[in-house]
Amino acid sequence: MGANLSSFFTDPSAWSLHGCSRLQSPVPKPSLGDLPESCVASIISYLDPVEICKLATLNRAFRGASWADFVWESKLPENYETIMEKVSGGCSPRKLSKREIYTKLCRPNSFDGGTKKVWLDKRTGGVFLSISFKGLTITGIDDRRYWNHMPTEESRFLAVAYLQQTWWLEVDGQLEFPFPTGSYSLFFRLHLGRAAKRFGRRICNTEHVHGWNIKPVQFQLWTSDGQHKSSKCLLGDPGKWNLYHVGDFIVDSTTSSTKLKFSMTQIDCTHTKGGLCLDCVIVYPCKYRERLKHF
Repeated sequence: MGANLSSFFTDPSAWSLHGCSRLQSPVPKPSLGDLPESCVASIISYLDPVEICKLATLNRAFRGASWADFVWESKLPENYETIMEKVSGGCSPRKLSKREIYTKLCRPNSFDGGTKKVWLDKRTGGVFLSISFKGLTITGIDDRRYWNHMPTEESRFLAVAYLQQTWWLEVDGQLEFPFPTGSYSLFFRLHLGRAAKRFGRRICNTEHVHGWNIKPVQFQLWTSDGQHKSSKCLLGDPGKWNLYHVGDFIVDSTTSSTKLKFSMTQIDCTHTKGGLCLDCVIVYPCKYRERLKHF
C-alpha cells in the first residue's frame, strides 16, 4: 500500500494544473457495434435468412447490414425477377429492396385466378408450388351426384373436392412456371374419408370409402422437353392426408418456363369407388423432402 501511495505522489501526470488529481478513465474495449456495416454484411451473407434476421436485432450495425442488397440477392433464386413477374400478373410492382422481395416471395403468392400458390422456403430459398383442385380438369366435377366441393381448414386453399362415387376417375392438370434450375418432385395430396370437426375434435367418416384396394391408381407426368414418369399405387391409410408421388423432373435452364402435364386415373367399369378427398398437386425441390411435413 505504501508503494502505491508513493507512486501516486511522485507521478506528475496524476495531478492537474489546478492541483487536483486527474483520474484516468479506462480505454473502452471494441465491441460488435464498432464493426463497419460493410464488414458485417460480408460475414452474415454466409448465414441462412433465419439467422440473418435474428442477428439483425443485436445492434445498429447488424440491423443496417441485414438490409444490404447483395446479402439477400445471394439467397434469392437466380430467376427471381421472372418469378416476381409471374406472381404479380405481369404488372411492375414498386421498387423493392432484395430483402423485401425475399420476404414477399416467402409468403404464399396466388396466381392464375387463385388456383395456384407459390412460395419460397424461409430457410433455404427453395421454390414450392401447389395447385388447387379448382386448377385441375376433373371428369364429372360439376355433377353433384359424383363430386362435391367441401370447405375445410386442412387445405391451403380452404376447400377440397370430395368424390362420393364414380366408375371413371380421371384428373388432368397443366402448369407453366419459371422454375429455377434443379430437380423437382410432383405429388397428389389425397385423403380417404370425409374429415370434419365435432366439439373441437377432428373426426373422419370412412363409411363410404370403397373400391381403392381393387385396382391401383395410375399417376403420370410429362414435361415439354420430353421427360416422362409414371407410377401406380393402391390408395390406402383412411383418415390421413397422404402424398402420392407421381415422379421427378429436372429443370436445366431458366431461359424459358417449364411446361408440365400430369394426371391421375383409375378407370375400371367392373366396380365403383368413392370416399376420396382431392386437395391439390404439390411441386417441390427433391432435396427438401423433409419440408413436406408442413403440408
